[in-house]
Amino acid sequence: MNDAAVLSIAERALAVATLVAGPILAIALVVGLLVALVQTLTQIQEATLSFVPKLAAIALVVVLTGHWMIQELTSMTVSLYSEIPHLVQTL
Repeated sequence: MNDAAVLSIAERALAVATLVAGPILAIALVVGLLVALVQTLTQIQEATLSFVPKLAAIALVVVLTGHWMIQELTSMTVSLYSEIPHLVQTL
């Protein structure tokens, strides 16, 4: 296995990780900003108030996109396992 193969695998792994984590992080950011805006407007300074809506939104995103996330991770794993003979030959 040469340096180019390692960098290619690392690049694909980072791309898949970003693609899979993106929807969860985006919804957490949006809900966090909305809750912070509501807290600022109503002057309610309760720390746990932002936790429950974020948790519910993230759970909803995982329920809606979980199948796709597992499919992406599985296809990446299958791709890596199928490349093992080629990578071993280059040693």
